[in-house]
Amino acid sequence: MTLKTLNWQQIIDIEKAKDYFIDLDFFLKSEKQNFNIFPKVKDVFKAFELTPLDKLKVVLIGQDPYHKINQAHGLSFSVNNGIKTPPSLVNIYKELKTDLNIPIAEHGNLTHWAKQGVLLLNATLTVREGQPGSHQKKGWENFTDEIIKYISENTENTVFLLWGNFAKTKKEIINSAKHLVLEAAHPSPLARGAFFGSKHFSKCNEFLISKGKVPIDWSLNEIDLFSAEKV
Repeated sequence: MTLKTLNWQQIIDIEKAKDYFIDLDFFLKSEKQNFNIFPKVKDVFKAFELTPLDKLKVVLIGQDPYHKINQAHGLSFSVNNGIKTPPSLVNIYKELKTDLNIPIAEHGNLTHWAKQGVLLLNATLTVREGQPGSHQKKGWENFTDEIIKYISENTENTVFLLWGNFAKTKKEIINSAKHLVLEAAHPSPLARGAFFGSKHFSKCNEFLISKGKVPIDWSLNEIDLFSAEKV
């Protein structure tokens, strides 16, 4: 079996056998005995389930899952059905409206993007309730860095969206000669609007079209949320 024949589950299994992940797993088991951990166990690897490697077109890197009840469901920047759209995602929607004239979505579930080939990848895949950043530097970053490196080495013409200083640090492990790397300020209101005007959605689709790929349909309002949740 060559590297290029691997699927996500095989790659994840390889990482799970490494010392850092064994330590991470021990940490997570201890955490679950004492705290609520998000997202639910079944959703920790949801980004990979919804976006198979052979369908991958775009990688959007976040930092941490949402840390409040019922928000996180395994996709960066996305929230479960029925949950108020977080401020950063509101700004993403505003930029979409300005860039591609796409109406602002009435929900925050980005499953529709994931199913089209947008890997919504948080650098840390779990968090303790009410404590943002609580699972950082426990091993998840090792795992997601390996994922990013694998994509860089074994795919062609993938678009990487790096929003904010943390995501931009991943540029050094991405081969920009093979892929399109787009950088912008974080969409958080704390960035004081610096994200606006980046036009990453149109630039992404222009690149995909130029490489003979189907562009991403970024619109969300017409999506049936219940069917969208099915893998």
